[in-house]
Amino acid sequence: MKPMLKAAAAAVLSFSAAIAAAEDFQPAVVYDTAGKFDKSFNEAVYRNGAEMFTMDKGIAVREFEPQNEEQREQGLRRLADRGFSPIVAVGFNYSSSVEKVASEFPDIQFAIIDSVVDLPNVQSIVFAEHQGSFLVGALAAMASETDAVGFVGGMDIPLIRKFACGYQQGAKYVNSDIEYFENMTGSTPAAFNDPARGSELAKSQISQGADVIFAAAGGTGIGVYQAAADEGVYAIGVDSNQNYLQPGTMLTSMVKRVGVAAYASWEEAQAGEWEGGIKVLDLGADGVDWALDEFNEDLITEEMQTRMDQIRADIVNGTITVHDYTATSSCDI
Repeated sequence: MKPMLKAAAAAVLSFSAAIAAAEDFQPAVVYDTAGKFDKSFNEAVYRNGAEMFTMDKGIAVREFEPQNEEQREQGLRRLADRGFSPIVAVGFNYSSSVEKVASEFPDIQFAIIDSVVDLPNVQSIVFAEHQGSFLVGALAAMASETDAVGFVGGMDIPLIRKFACGYQQGAKYVNSDIEYFENMTGSTPAAFNDPARGSELAKSQISQGADVIFAAAGGTGIGVYQAAADEGVYAIGVDSNQNYLQPGTMLTSMVKRVGVAAYASWEEAQAGEWEGGIKVLDLGADGVDWALDEFNEDLITEEMQTRMDQIRADIVNGTITVHDYTATSSCDI
């Protein structure tokens, strides 16, 4: 065979192998009941994870959106039974389902965000939410004119207490005398999708003097942001960059790069480098941060940004230690 024909044949074989490999690789994601367009946690996984992976790799990510809590396990098992892997489960609510299904399908790779499942075929991805929340708490104290800030959480669980405690620490780091208000929306997963209640809680805090409110509450936060806009105070978004939702009202957002984490799990598996175990994404690993963009840049002075850069650096280098609520089940500050 002539050299040019050999080269062409090799290229065809290489291309065919790439197509076969792409067809064999079947990544998947299961969102929580709020759905992939919740403008928060799930949507960050969709926009920066599934959608981006498909655009970059040309490989579709199979998606499942449960309509109720019972469908979580059903969706996981159906995907595993059909050979999809890795399957990324979005949120701590999947803990028991992932543990059960992953035990039944030891050859399938699973990843769970915001929880730890101790199985060799599970990648547990957790974040240093307390560090990111410290940052936005510090910014809230810098921006507050009333020396009072608020926090509205979703479901009252240790993870959300972790956000609240970090936020309170950051605010008091900047202003030790600042007044702090805190409310949790409820005790069930429905607390993450109740904008009306979020609005009520925000207005209550505003009536007590809070002029910056951080919501770590999923879809409930939409009500918090609207109340802040209506009352002329600041709000802080969570998980994805929500600055665009209420420009001029959103002081910043505490971003958790959950989409990037999901993308990485799929990419590692495709490259044959996937490993089970715990992955901790902290401030130093850019797993969490505060958002500065065209929607809030007019609200952040040069002095504020300089101080935020220093606080961020001090957390990363250990000069500032941020207490993790989940380490002691208390906010020791």
